[in-house]
Amino acid sequence: MKPSIKACLVVAAALTLSACATSTAYAPAGFNGQRGGYAEQRLERDRYSISFSGNSVTSREQVEMSLLLRAAELTTENGYDWFSTVNRATDRDTRFQSVGDPFYNRYGPYWGPSWRYYGFGRWSRWNDPFWGRSDFDVRQVDRYEATAEIVMGRGPKPAGDANAFDAREVIANLSGRVTRPQ
Repeated sequence: MKPSIKACLVVAAALTLSACATSTAYAPAGFNGQRGGYAEQRLERDRYSISFSGNSVTSREQVEMSLLLRAAELTTENGYDWFSTVNRATDRDTRFQSVGDPFYNRYGPYWGPSWRYYGFGRWSRWNDPFWGRSDFDVRQVDRYEATAEIVMGRGPKPAGDANAFDAREVIANLSGRVTRPQ
C-alpha cells in the first residue's frame, strides 16, 4: 500500500472514532458498561450522598446539572418536596495524553516538508532536521465528578436558603437538558 493511501486511511479511521465519542448518559454508574453516571447512598431517612461522574467528553456544567437532577428525583421518589445541599463539590481529574500524528514522516520520503536548493552546480534536497522528532501531540483530558450531600424536606422550601431547591421545579427545568441512554 502506498504511503499516501495509508495516511488517508489513518486519518479516516481517526475521524470515524472521534465522531463516536459522546458524553456520559444520565443513568446509574456502570449502566450498559458506560464509564460514569450517578450513584447515591442513603445516610439517614431524609439524607443522601449523591455523585455524578462524567467521561472526557462530558462538560462540568453537564455533570453538575445531572447531579442536581438526580437529587431532585430522589427527593420526589422518597415523598419529599424540596432538598438542600449540605455540601457540594466538583472535582476535575486532569491528565495529559500523547496522540500520534499520522502526518509526520513515518511514511518515508513521500511525506514531510522538504526544500530544494541549487548549490555546487546541482539541485539538492534539504529535509527539516526536526521532522520525525515531534511525531506526537499532547492533549489535555479533563473528567469531572460532582458530589453532594443533601437533606430533604416537606412543604415549601425554606425561604432565604440559597442551597435549597424545589425538587419538581428542578426536574421540570433540567430533565430535558441531560443526555439520556439510547
